[in-house]
Amino acid sequence: MQATAAAPLTADEEVRRAGLARMKLIALGLFLAAAAVFLACVLLGGDAGPWVGYVRATAEASMVGALADWFAVTALFRHPLGIPIPHTAIIPRRKDQIGDALGVFVQRNFLTRTVLAEKLRSLGVARRTGEWLIEPEHARRLGDNLGAALTGVSQVLRDDDVQAFVDHLVSSRIRSTPAAPLLAKVLEIAVEGGHHQEVLSTVLRGLRRFLDENRSVLRAKLGEESPEWVPEWIDDRVFAKAFSALQKFLGEVADAPDHELRRALDLRLQEYIVALRTDPATAERLEVVKHDILEHPSVKEWLGSLWGGIKKSLLELANDPSSELRTRLQSSIIHFGQTLRDDPELQAKLDHWIEGAAAYVVEQYSDDIADLVSGTVAKWDAVETSNRIELQVGRDLQFIRINGTIVGGLAGLVIYSVAQLIG
Repeated sequence: MQATAAAPLTADEEVRRAGLARMKLIALGLFLAAAAVFLACVLLGGDAGPWVGYVRATAEASMVGALADWFAVTALFRHPLGIPIPHTAIIPRRKDQIGDALGVFVQRNFLTRTVLAEKLRSLGVARRTGEWLIEPEHARRLGDNLGAALTGVSQVLRDDDVQAFVDHLVSSRIRSTPAAPLLAKVLEIAVEGGHHQEVLSTVLRGLRRFLDENRSVLRAKLGEESPEWVPEWIDDRVFAKAFSALQKFLGEVADAPDHELRRALDLRLQEYIVALRTDPATAERLEVVKHDILEHPSVKEWLGSLWGGIKKSLLELANDPSSELRTRLQSSIIHFGQTLRDDPELQAKLDHWIEGAAAYVVEQYSDDIADLVSGTVAKWDAVETSNRIELQVGRDLQFIRINGTIVGGLAGLVIYSVAQLIG
C-alpha cells in the first residue's frame, strides 16, 4: 500500500516542535550535568573526603536512570542510535495494529447509541441551533449558502431531464385530478360570495364600452349585410334603435342587483354545480375539454418552457442579496430560529429526531467508520506517523527522562547510604 504524503506542519505543530526540542535539551543537559559531576568525583578520588562517594553514587545513578528512560522513550518512536534492537521502534513497527486498535476503540467507545444520545442531550442541539439562526448575519450567511447550493444543483442537473420531469409532473398531476369536483367547488365558493355577480357586472359594463367604441364598425357591418334595395336611412334607424335597446338592456342588468337575468344565472349555476357532482356525462364532457386544453400547442409550448422560466427566476433571486426572495428567506430563517429557541416542545422533537438519525448512522455504518480510521492509519508513512505522534506527546515524555535522572540519583544516594551504614 502506498504511503500517504505528509502534510505540512501547522502553526500549532511548529510550536510543539520547538517545545519538544527545548525539553530534549533540558533532559540532555541534566544527563550531561550528572556525567560531569560523576567525572569530577572520579578525578577527585577518595582523598577529598567521604562526601565524594555519596555524590559519585548519586551522579552515577542519575546517569543510569537518564540513560534507561532515554532508551525507553526513544524505543517508542525509533531504534535507539539506529541500532535495530528487538522490541524498539514500537510505533513504526506496529502502526497498522495501532490503527486497527484505534478503529475498534472508536467504534466501541464513541460510536454507540448511548454515548451519542447522552452527548447530544448535553449539547442541546436544537436550542443552540435556534440561538444561532436568530442572528441576522448567520441568517444572511445561510441564505448565501442556499443560493450557492441552488446554483450548484442547477448546473449539475441537465435542463432537458428536469424539463421532462416538470412537464410530466404537472401534466400528469392535472390529468389525474378530476376537473368536475374542483370546478364545482370553485363555482360554489363564487356563488356563495356573490363573486360571480361582480364578474357579470364587470363584463357587462366592459361590453357596453366595447360596443360604444366600435359603434361605427358595427354600423358599417349592418350596411354590408342589409339588402341593396333597403334605403340607408332605414338602416340608420334600425341600427340606432337596436343599438340603443341593447345598450339599455346591458346597463339595466349591470346596475340592477336583483335583475331577472341575474336570478336566472344563479339558478343555472346551481344546477350546473349539482350536475358536476352527480352527472357522469357532465363530468366526462369537462374531462374532454381539459384534455383538449392540455393537447393544445400553446399549452404544450408553455409547459415546455416552464422549467427554464422557473430556473432563471430562482437563480436571479437566489443570487441577488437584495431580492425579495432572499429577504423573505432570511426573515423566515430568523423566525424559525426564534420559534426553535423559545419552544421547548419543538426543541424536544427536533432533538429526538437528531438522536434517532445519529443513532441510525452509527448503527448502520460504525464498522465502515472503524475501517476508515484503521485504513487511513494504514496509509500513513510509518516514520512520519511516529514523528507526528512524538510531536503531540513527546514533550510530556521528556519529563520521564528528567524524572528518571532525578529519581535515579536519589535512589542511588539512598542505596549508597544504606550500604555505608551496613558496612
